[in-house]
Amino acid sequence: MKQIRISDVTMKQSAEGFALSFKEKIELSKLLDRLGTDLIELEGIASPRIDGLRIKSIAAAVKDSIIAVPVQLNEESVSLTWNALQQAKKPRLQVCAPVSPVQMEYLFHKKPEAMLAAIQSTIAACRKCCSDVEFIADDASRSEPAFLHKVLNTAMEAGATTVTLCDTAGTMLPGEVSAFIRELYAAVPALSGVTLGISCANTLSMADACAVAAVTAGAGELKTAAYPLNNANLANIARLINAKGHAMDVFCGIRVTQLSRIIDQIAWMCQPGKHTVGQATGQEEDGVYLTVHDDAAAIAKTTQNLGYDLSEEDIAKVYDAFLQIAQKKERVSAKELDAIVASAAMQVPSTYQLDTYVVTSGNTISATAHIKLLKNGQSVEGVCMGDGSIDAAFLAIEKITGCHYELDDFQLQAVTEGREAMGQTVVKLRAGGKVYSGRGISTDIVGAGIRAYLSALNKILYEEEVE
Repeated sequence: MKQIRISDVTMKQSAEGFALSFKEKIELSKLLDRLGTDLIELEGIASPRIDGLRIKSIAAAVKDSIIAVPVQLNEESVSLTWNALQQAKKPRLQVCAPVSPVQMEYLFHKKPEAMLAAIQSTIAACRKCCSDVEFIADDASRSEPAFLHKVLNTAMEAGATTVTLCDTAGTMLPGEVSAFIRELYAAVPALSGVTLGISCANTLSMADACAVAAVTAGAGELKTAAYPLNNANLANIARLINAKGHAMDVFCGIRVTQLSRIIDQIAWMCQPGKHTVGQATGQEEDGVYLTVHDDAAAIAKTTQNLGYDLSEEDIAKVYDAFLQIAQKKERVSAKELDAIVASAAMQVPSTYQLDTYVVTSGNTISATAHIKLLKNGQSVEGVCMGDGSIDAAFLAIEKITGCHYELDDFQLQAVTEGREAMGQTVVKLRAGGKVYSGRGISTDIVGAGIRAYLSALNKILYEEEVE
């Protein structure tokens, strides 16, 4: 039986209200990897620092799936992308190029011969770095047949190991997809020596049917989405192959027994307009922990995996603080290391200080926060409603400061026992691809959260001012 590779393009999708945070992208990648998805496709590099860190973080988190990242049609983009991707256990570089006259000339301003030359040189550069290179023929269903044949031969001669055909407009019916693929196999014999992929837009609500038709015609890889906006549905395709694979003499590696649960998790994570303030938790992440026997290099690597970009001076401070705690207990969890970083690294003067806060909430009213801060001795204040007390407080601070940064994590831990227990919060904000954390301690959870948020915010503002 022939194995059909299932590729997920959820993170490449774009639509109004659809956005995933840095942390959500990492969690999504872990879920897809656990599901048995063959390929996880990421967005390309627009900002080397931010996007490079995103790709490296996902590459470190994924164990079994291929990580595929697109490059632009130039060798500089290949180098930048490979520097970020090379740490992945199974890396793939993707070269995407339009092959229809409309897209080539009006969107990319290239003549056919210039496009062929760009494709050839870019794929050749990719092959020097990576053995797994995919050529994606965008808008292939509307290309001129003779030119498409020439493009595919050029791509394979340059070293592409997978060739993907895209029905970008999504106007083909299943029978047309089958005929299209069979005609290409007949006209371009070299296609039988590589993996043929297919990508169908869901304009006519036929993407799933077209994907199955492509499989019957000889395709070996399908582009799908676990949270489909205009793509074939990963869950539907996996169930179809699981049910009818014997009839088509194919199978896929998706773990169908875990499918419903993981797809539900992904759907919740991806729903447009979702606004959360993180999770309050004291649990360890993925069982990661450190002991007194770990050296400074291990601490530096762990903090990097957590998303921090610390200077050598801050790593030394974090390591000293870590040793003081590690000598008193058997192991230190990743969550505890977050708190150590928040308290030991990058201590800066406070641009904003907390003056007063009043928060009202209940089961019949929306939570409202009225916060006063001090900036250079002057009082500034803001009022905001939110989805809970913490959310309202953070939104009020954003309103006062005029600064919005991605909330990467919100942790809450009890540090003493009893009805008047002290609560410790750690807030992690992401700005410019870096993570900044702050810690707050109080008998009032909201107060601790506000102090932690301000601590992280002050670190960002200080670094931005220095730069």
